[in-house]
Amino acid sequence: MWPLASSESIPAKAEIRRSRGRRIALTILAICGAPVVAAWLAYFVWQPQARLNYGELIGARRLADPPLSDLDGKPFRLSQLRGKWVVLQTDSGLCGEACRRNLVYMRQLRIAQGKDMDRIERVWLLTDQAVPDAGLPREFEGTRIVHAAGSALLAGFPAAPPANDHIYLIDPLGNLMLRFPSHPDPRRMSSDLARLLRASRIG
Repeated sequence: MWPLASSESIPAKAEIRRSRGRRIALTILAICGAPVVAAWLAYFVWQPQARLNYGELIGARRLADPPLSDLDGKPFRLSQLRGKWVVLQTDSGLCGEACRRNLVYMRQLRIAQGKDMDRIERVWLLTDQAVPDAGLPREFEGTRIVHAAGSALLAGFPAAPPANDHIYLIDPLGNLMLRFPSHPDPRRMSSDLARLLRASRIG
């Protein structure tokens, strides 16, 4: 006759199962995130001095993902773009000269990646209630124009200098990781992004 299991052994076995489950979940998470982490390290850490990045590295931060809407009123969440590299600007719907220039840069930055252009999405977060000129969505077709005034997503961008001075880069896991200078050099922006695309196996 087999001895009966003691009452103390049941919680212990349950704890072992929970611990094993946590280890498996962490292993899966590490495997999924490894390609982006490797790209980040290869680009920003293990690079020779002669190949310094042009964009300013931001300590990778996960952005909030509140429910928003686009110009047509369709629901939008930033998480819809997971798995893609996202170039993004934040600005008023009035869209002055700097805003239009950044929209041009974002469009050309994507086109410049050639066969990799489909790995990139463009987003314009509207910082107020002003409605963009009707011609802008047509001129910059493919740019997602999203109402974000007062949202937690908008609050996630550095406050100083003003967020709308920059074009930002978000990695395929949804982390804000890089911002380009105001009045950027389009060629150097393109080189930054091209190196990240080459180093990354996802997105």
